[in-house]
Amino acid sequence: MSLTPRDILRSLFDAAVTRSLPSVCVPAYLPKRPNGKVVVVGAGKAAAAMAKAVEDAWGTEGLSGLVVTRYGHAVPCRAIEVVEASHPVPDAAGMDAARRILDRVKGLGPDDLVLALISGGGSALLALPAEGITLSDKQQVNKALLRSGATISEMNCVRKHLSAIKGGRLAAAAFPARVVTLTISDVPGDDPSVIASGPTVADPTTFADALSIIAKYGIDVPAAVLARLKAGRDETPKPGDACFANTELRMIVTPQAALEAAAEQVVKAGYTPMILSSAIEGEACDVALMHAAIAKQVVEFGQPAAAPLILLSGGETTVTVRGKGRGGRNTEFLLSLAIALEGAARIHAIAGDTDGVDGSEDNAGAVIDPTTLSHAAKAGLNAKTFLGNNDGYSFFEALGDLVVTGPTLTNVNDFRAILIEPFLPTDQE
Repeated sequence: MSLTPRDILRSLFDAAVTRSLPSVCVPAYLPKRPNGKVVVVGAGKAAAAMAKAVEDAWGTEGLSGLVVTRYGHAVPCRAIEVVEASHPVPDAAGMDAARRILDRVKGLGPDDLVLALISGGGSALLALPAEGITLSDKQQVNKALLRSGATISEMNCVRKHLSAIKGGRLAAAAFPARVVTLTISDVPGDDPSVIASGPTVADPTTFADALSIIAKYGIDVPAAVLARLKAGRDETPKPGDACFANTELRMIVTPQAALEAAAEQVVKAGYTPMILSSAIEGEACDVALMHAAIAKQVVEFGQPAAAPLILLSGGETTVTVRGKGRGGRNTEFLLSLAIALEGAARIHAIAGDTDGVDGSEDNAGAVIDPTTLSHAAKAGLNAKTFLGNNDGYSFFEALGDLVVTGPTLTNVNDFRAILIEPFLPTDQE
């Protein structure tokens, strides 16, 4: 039985996720075990799965440590403690875990190894406020940043300057121990100082940068936060700082690698793959308009390539929240895409977050096809009304078109695929 376009799209998403699983990508990047102690620490949506991959490869003898991951993303480990905490808004569990992680790396020597397992989501999970800042302050700023439309690099610049552990401060605490960081990238451009706010790498941003971002988006921050940013004391450690002399970073999987895995699956399905970019940023609605324009160009003119074709892209879009609906950036993208395509024939699409959670809902993303808008109209659903309320989740839930995977235990950010079927003579009938 031949696969439907929906089956093919789902197989592409699954291929991207599978390529990014810690069990697949961690073992080859592990360093040689040292003569001294081995302390494993980590933060992110993939942190627990990464810790398990370390134990499976190395065994548990001589291992100790602690990693923090999102609620529902834990896996059993034998020697490495796993703590669950809140994401995307931090909570007390994350703050306590971050404090304990910082304590575990202190007092080590040059023969000891800190193995840091870092993945997307670590910024919220490593919630250790800087001196003079409360957890409530950080929660307020985090919520405002998430609603503002700021890019991930902008959000993490602010977060680093309100933290006692991010922006290279974890590496500073571990000095003079050797620090090897294994990183799963979830950010456009794969900048390690942005992934989870770079707790073990040098931070090129400044307090002044953070202040500029707050001003750019008109964010009303607590008085203590504003005072800290304006004072500009206790700057994050910068490139060239001595605390990074014995550190090493290994990028173990990236969004590009996930897209390439999906592209291989595209060929097997008999389509031509075209990777647009692994680093697309911008408002989800605007990104959708660009993708719709390319898809229409393929259908109408066979450019930049002829169908059968599948367009692939990744990165991290943003949503400036103006409504009160339920939805993440991937359902926002798809709802905008469906509206822009206006039921165009032969075009199907999937978009989802590779961690299995689109925003704060229980879906990874959703799918659309040429009948999405007509089915919605028959059900009494106005797509533009749902989009205006940032309510993509409810729209696709009503149609039965959500993609629900549960936590995937990895995270290489957004995955998008637009499938364009070949033109057939019967299309004119």
